[in-house]
Amino acid sequence: MTGKAIAIPRVENGLAVVTEWRFEPGQETGHHVHTMDYLVIPLTDGTLRVGDVETPLQTGAAYARPAGVAHNVVNAGRLPLRFIEVEFKPSRFSTVPQGDKS
Repeated sequence: MTGKAIAIPRVENGLAVVTEWRFEPGQETGHHVHTMDYLVIPLTDGTLRVGDVETPLQTGAAYARPAGVAHNVVNAGRLPLRFIEVEFKPSRFSTVPQGDKS
């Protein structure tokens, strides 16, 4: 199957935007650029392809990326894939600028 993955909004408030992503094999997000730092929490095992690079995902093994990341995410596996994406809005409590890798 090809086409667009399903994005299900879960929470949006002054701190974060939380989205559940559901991908059938071959489905993709479409090219996009993140404007906020973000965290991904896989809900299933699977394989993502970004460009020419395939990356295995393990349920619960979260990873984080800084703002400014441009990509298209594809489910390169043979089974459905799900993850939660948490984008962090700049906060008056934050001492680290968005996109800072430290």
